[in-house]
Amino acid sequence: MTNPAPSKPNPTPVWRRVLPPLIAAALVGVLGYTLLSPAKNVTTGGPLIGKAAPAFTLTSLDGVPVSLEGLKGRPVVLNFWASWCGPCREEAPLFRELGSQQTADGAAIIGILFQETKEQNARDFIKEYALAYPNLRDPGINTGVDYGVSGIPETVFIDRAGVVQFMDRGGLTRERLNAGLEKIGVKGI
Repeated sequence: MTNPAPSKPNPTPVWRRVLPPLIAAALVGVLGYTLLSPAKNVTTGGPLIGKAAPAFTLTSLDGVPVSLEGLKGRPVVLNFWASWCGPCREEAPLFRELGSQQTADGAAIIGILFQETKEQNARDFIKEYALAYPNLRDPGINTGVDYGVSGIPETVFIDRAGVVQFMDRGGLTRERLNAGLEKIGVKGI
């Protein structure tokens, strides 16, 4: 008995062998580009807009406890910053100017240190820019996490009712600061 000649398998067309890896490579490329490229010109917004601001009680560099609850009834501007942050240095004069024009019933300006490497550097920064508002320690960056801070500087504008009305990322300009202040009913600079 003779064995029949083995049949040759039908060759798979080239396009069927090449197409799946090409599609996979394209999808990986698009995903990688999307994840590694920051959104262009996206400096505002966030999931907290229109929601109650997360409560916190933190201690200032002077050892004084400050809570969001204690600021109830006042608009609040929270600025997450660090001394090593270049854009934080660029926006610091705006906060000094804003602080100098605020009255007791105006906006409360609060700085929150975010991943500050040396507290003395923060103190030097505050002195250099003559910042006259409380700057708070955030050990473990829990407050930063609660506010969705992913990088600094980030500024959160909270209205008199304690609702987040505006968030700005990446270093304020005068125009963007004034846009946030307007959202919480505070006169711009």
